[in-house]
Amino acid sequence: MEQSKLLALQDAARKIRIGIIEGTHAAKSGHPGGSLSIADVMAYLYFEEMNVDPADPKKEDRDRFVLSKGHCAPALYATLATRGFFPTEELLTLRKIGSRLQGHPDMTLTPGVDMSAGSLGLGISSAAGMALAAKIDHKDYRVYTVVGDGESEEGQVWEACMFAAHYKLDNLCVVIDWNGLQIDGPVTEVMNPTPHDKKLEAFGFHVISIDGHDFDAIEAAFAEAKTVKGKPTAIIAKTVKGKGVSFMENKVNWHGSAPNDEQCAEALAELKA
Repeated sequence: MEQSKLLALQDAARKIRIGIIEGTHAAKSGHPGGSLSIADVMAYLYFEEMNVDPADPKKEDRDRFVLSKGHCAPALYATLATRGFFPTEELLTLRKIGSRLQGHPDMTLTPGVDMSAGSLGLGISSAAGMALAAKIDHKDYRVYTVVGDGESEEGQVWEACMFAAHYKLDNLCVVIDWNGLQIDGPVTEVMNPTPHDKKLEAFGFHVISIDGHDFDAIEAAFAEAKTVKGKPTAIIAKTVKGKGVSFMENKVNWHGSAPNDEQCAEALAELKA
């Protein structure tokens, strides 16, 4: 990857992480850990990979994105704001009454949100439906979704995978955010869903495993996904929960806890250094 592009992506991811911290701090609630872990993937999707236009969020030929782990909405909101879908100042209204930025994404409120999120497993199901719709309508847009590793304990996730493979949805790209921690502790101790790679291959997916913080690896994975025909692709992205804020990294208590004033200042100082 060219150095200029790498620096631009790193800067976008840094701004996304700043938005996550500022938003959850202002809300005094939210899910910073799993939002920070997907910031690099989100930066690549919205600044390099996807065909989207902040000036025309509903354009017909746009690529679609669904945040299946919808509680990590701060990551999606910070990405959309950084990309120009709405002012970054609006991130400070996260979870406030009357705000367009609620605890889970709402496609009726927020520019750039393609699907509302709620119960875990619904997002990947919606994404598979969108991809099938594109096939039926002979459209060439692609559909991307990010699924949590804890979320993959849900049976509905695997029903959606079976559906996607059955209909040969090669326009669907599923990213598994494998940060290893969910609200109750380590994923493999709560309800072990591994091995993701072998399970997804058995369900009929083309599977790619990467470091989810390495932009060269992220770029190569999405490029490879576009070459796959006749089956959906899953990218298993090994990430660090709380990535970018040293005292949050690999700490399960930051799954759903907002930083206080002192912690926010410390986190922002690190990110802005």
